[in-house]
Amino acid sequence: MDVFIQPIAKLMNEFSKLPGVGRKTAQRYAYKVISMSEAEARVFADAIVDVKRRVRFCRVCGNFSEEEVCPICTAREPTQICVVKEPKDVVAFEKLHSYKGVYHVLHGVISPMNGVGPNDIRIRELLARITDQTEEVILATNPDVEGDATAMYIAKLLKPLGVKTTRIAHGVPIGSELEYADEVTLERALKDRKEI
Repeated sequence: MDVFIQPIAKLMNEFSKLPGVGRKTAQRYAYKVISMSEAEARVFADAIVDVKRRVRFCRVCGNFSEEEVCPICTAREPTQICVVKEPKDVVAFEKLHSYKGVYHVLHGVISPMNGVGPNDIRIRELLARITDQTEEVILATNPDVEGDATAMYIAKLLKPLGVKTTRIAHGVPIGSELEYADEVTLERALKDRKEI
């Protein structure tokens, strides 16, 4: 016999599907929801449904957007393109308030072990964005084996196009995720990037 009644067990199961949420955390989240008023629970549930209905990917860069083209692509000149793995990495760079270029979100990295090849991420779309106006492409994938392999693969594709291609400096610890890097480390990595 399960110690949790079915509605609580079901809610805990859903919370445990979130990254980093184990059974104990899922239980705390479920208890918190139970302690909410019905109005508070409805606001919480509506926020989840609202984000699923309204958030899409920018057709230009692949970042999260409410519109077809995100505000960054609309407002900034595409002379610098910072290539990142996921939309959450855009947030990490935007917190710096010093990068003024645009982004390109790959939505993954090359990972043969996981069955992800170059055609499974947005590399073709990146190449299509390179124009005479493009002065630099900054490769800002995570400093791990897959991120480095993806950066090197893209750099080889960009070389014949004659566009300056740089890689963020490894002030970011090897094997870490960009979203967890502090602003000072990330800013230093961006400023100390090297051409590859």
